[in-house]
Amino acid sequence: MNARLSSKTSKLKMSGLAAAGLLAAGSLSAQAQTELTMYYPVAVGGALTDVIDGLVEEFESEHPDISVNAIYAGNYDDTRVRAMSAIEADDAPQLSVLFSIDLFDLLEQDAILAFDEVVETDEEREWLDSFYPGLMENGQIDGQTYGIPFQRSTIVLYWNKDAFEAAGLDPETPPETWEEMAEMGAAIREASGGEQWGVMVPSTGYPYWMFQAFAFQNGHRLMNEEGTEVYFDDPAAIEALEYWVALAQEHEAMPDGTIEWGTLRQNFLEQSTAMMWHSTGNLTAVRNEASFDFGVAMLPMKEQRGSPTGGGNFYLFKESSEEEQRAAMTFIRWMTAPERAAAWSIETGYMGVSPAAYETEALRDYVEEFPPAAVARDQLEHATAELATYQGGRVRRALDNAVQAALTGQMSPEEALKQAQAEADAALRRYARSR
Repeated sequence: MNARLSSKTSKLKMSGLAAAGLLAAGSLSAQAQTELTMYYPVAVGGALTDVIDGLVEEFESEHPDISVNAIYAGNYDDTRVRAMSAIEADDAPQLSVLFSIDLFDLLEQDAILAFDEVVETDEEREWLDSFYPGLMENGQIDGQTYGIPFQRSTIVLYWNKDAFEAAGLDPETPPETWEEMAEMGAAIREASGGEQWGVMVPSTGYPYWMFQAFAFQNGHRLMNEEGTEVYFDDPAAIEALEYWVALAQEHEAMPDGTIEWGTLRQNFLEQSTAMMWHSTGNLTAVRNEASFDFGVAMLPMKEQRGSPTGGGNFYLFKESSEEEQRAAMTFIRWMTAPERAAAWSIETGYMGVSPAAYETEALRDYVEEFPPAAVARDQLEHATAELATYQGGRVRRALDNAVQAALTGQMSPEEALKQAQAEADAALRRYARSR
């Protein structure tokens, strides 16, 4: 009897020790886990936060030693403010997805780290070189890579094929030129008895981005590569803004005044407009919600085809340990791997950020089944870097105000752009002198 009690006591002690060992191991495991904080934006609406949460959960299951606290922080501007506020409060994130055009401001604030300083292996260096060059223009400076493409886009033309057919237009043929877009837009407006607009181009949210597309299509680049000069009042830029204004005032193809970025997709889905210019990041939502047959095309041209790239890049922040930097690199490499980039593109409409993403079976099959999924990528051949300068917020705000002043009739396009040029020159004066 005593022997059995002794044996039982011994077993209880052993199981207690084992449990204590497991608890200790769990405690060590928890201590060994590297914790990362990441802020990220959503600029097109929809359930992208759910997609991000799902990806993070999948990553953590594959990398139990790394924990990622992914915080949705609003639009791109909100997210930058949130990240910079955290740095000032000594609570810096280790990484974030921010505007690709935030690069100059982030460098000036000494907030970010070049990926070149963190990569260690040949494989990692090959990864740095694996992205579309057109998407890297806003992420590299002086031979260093600071931004890794993630939710990247070009502006594309969405058109309602049913509306085209109702107006006697070929539903399979979108406008190729500025002239055709104005004519088709006016024809749709007339055929609908004024019930439907021909085209809408958003002029809130990111008006400078849309204007940059018009200017580039007219053969004009708005800034230099160093981010120290802009060319807003060039005759080609003035002509581009005059055309945008004429879509409403002369051709009556577009509503007067400003057009809201945030509600334009819904306007298109409700068939208030037969065409819209918008981010490819809306593509999957439009596909899921449209009650009519629609198409997606590259933007129409004047002197040349063209769209600025857009969207967000991953950045690494300086106020982090070497261990955190390595963990952040692991996460960013995982998020931008071809399979994930393909899945992200299919889920959202943002483009796959590398050629390898389009070589995956999933995205190859998707593009074959749904050709519009390749339009933004194909347009990269005709793309330019998004407007990015030092004092980026001030410079873009000057241009945004000019665009809106012209569209609302408060100023002529020439007057508005000359004023924007003067304001931008004042903001950039010390940078131009220092170079």
